[in-house]
Amino acid sequence: MRRLAALARREARRTGLAALSGVALAFAFPPYGIWPLSLLAVAALSLLTRGRTGSQGAWLGFAFGWPFFVVLLKWLHVVGWDATIGLAFLQGLFVLGLGAGLAVTSRLPLWPLWGACLWLTEEFLRDRLPFGGFSWGRLAFANTSSPYTPLAALGGAPLVSFAVALTGTLLAAVALTAWRLRSDAARTTRAYATGFGALALAGAITAAGFAVPVPTKAADTVRIAVVQGNVQQPGMHFLGRPMQILNNHVEATLDLADRIKKGKEPKPDLVIWPENSSDLDPYKWPEAGDRIDKAVKAVGVPVLVGALVDHPTKQGYVENQGIVWDPKKGPGASYTKQHPVPFGEYVPFRDQLSKVITRLQQVPRDFYPGDHTGVLQTGPARLGDVICFEVAYDEIPRDTVNDGARALVVQTNNATYGRTGQPEQQLAMSKLRAVEHGRAVVTAATSGISAIVAPDGTVQQRTDEFTQDVLTGKLPLRDQITLADRVGAAPEWMIAIVGALACAGGLFLNRRRGGFRTDGHTETRAPDAADHGDGTDEQDRQAQTEGQHQ
Repeated sequence: MRRLAALARREARRTGLAALSGVALAFAFPPYGIWPLSLLAVAALSLLTRGRTGSQGAWLGFAFGWPFFVVLLKWLHVVGWDATIGLAFLQGLFVLGLGAGLAVTSRLPLWPLWGACLWLTEEFLRDRLPFGGFSWGRLAFANTSSPYTPLAALGGAPLVSFAVALTGTLLAAVALTAWRLRSDAARTTRAYATGFGALALAGAITAAGFAVPVPTKAADTVRIAVVQGNVQQPGMHFLGRPMQILNNHVEATLDLADRIKKGKEPKPDLVIWPENSSDLDPYKWPEAGDRIDKAVKAVGVPVLVGALVDHPTKQGYVENQGIVWDPKKGPGASYTKQHPVPFGEYVPFRDQLSKVITRLQQVPRDFYPGDHTGVLQTGPARLGDVICFEVAYDEIPRDTVNDGARALVVQTNNATYGRTGQPEQQLAMSKLRAVEHGRAVVTAATSGISAIVAPDGTVQQRTDEFTQDVLTGKLPLRDQITLADRVGAAPEWMIAIVGALACAGGLFLNRRRGGFRTDGHTETRAPDAADHGDGTDEQDRQAQTEGQHQ
């Protein structure tokens, strides 16, 4: 504890700057969407950890990461602020590792490259661990309407994150060079060349996206209708009375059918309802099935219905499904959500944790995961169903497209998090997936935001939150797959491994030099000439030296 307290005192100024930089990064994401802040935040953390020890870098990484996730995930406060702060703390631990890695690699040649790789290493691990990971907060999701967005068609979200991170670390190198040039002794041809070279490379990476073609030409189109039935109240208890949400979607669909009959609306080829649009199992409860059947027959075309369905063989489990409901044949093919949300749709170690965290008892049954992609023939269209948070995970949309989906549908229920910024964050993910896979993406939400996104990522139509609405229009269908779909996760694995190897190499070289250790101390040696340009001021050096004796 004494060492930790001493570290906190020595790093007080940098800790404050790191926390401020983390908050700035949160404002790069929707609903604020100030994407240039993602570049500045990366640059700031690179400079703050430059020349520090591993433990100092870890501390600064955590000081950056925890506030970042608190602001980014503030929508979770509807469950409880303790949930927001707790999840932010756990996610901040990954950034703690990032900070340590940035510090360790900061003295290596080409350190901006290794730093950018480490950002991807952090995202790679956080997307997968624990319990399947949590993908919120990736740099790519702050850049769904930036010059970096088209890069998704080449290497998916990981390439976008890497490009943003590399630009940020290069900007840090430019700032560091400018700081050094304040001294007459540092004004050398090499110093100017280094600064201008880093700036030119950052500009080239930013401009590269404009050279990436984003194919959008449709092979054919279908006319769709997206029904947003709305809920009576936002928050944890949005369901209300049984069949209330189902009746909202039925009535909105019956109204659509009436407008079609009167010639006020062209007849669609298919209709899309959102996740949980049937709040009762239509197979178990005949009254729910009858209401759906009435709406489907009235509109006269297949409807993709979202419903919670009891597992057929495993007692006590439920499946989150998208069901193709035909006006003549009734319910047919279905897709079951493959990636249930831990602690939201299932409780790991339920018997043990429920006794300690009584709130987990509000999740009465565990969702059972599906075992195949959501490619569903819905009328004339072969759609790829992706349910809610699954849009945040690279492999599920990618596998769905590679299995033959000609357009993607994101069935979602954001009523719990309405008017908190979460629906905007999820819509941004849909925009990136559209570019990444060259597919139109339809987001169907119970209470908003429902939207139709073109293959180039532009939002063609969208609803407001907590309104009953129906979107209608032509949906482009495409068969061509992108390079990102062909290469899959290979680039992400390669860059993440390079980041890990760079960190290992930095540790080895620092120990071999008898220089920096990872326990918060420095060795007693005179700094060489290169050390004076690392952004560490004399007061910090003295504090580091004093730390040896505590």
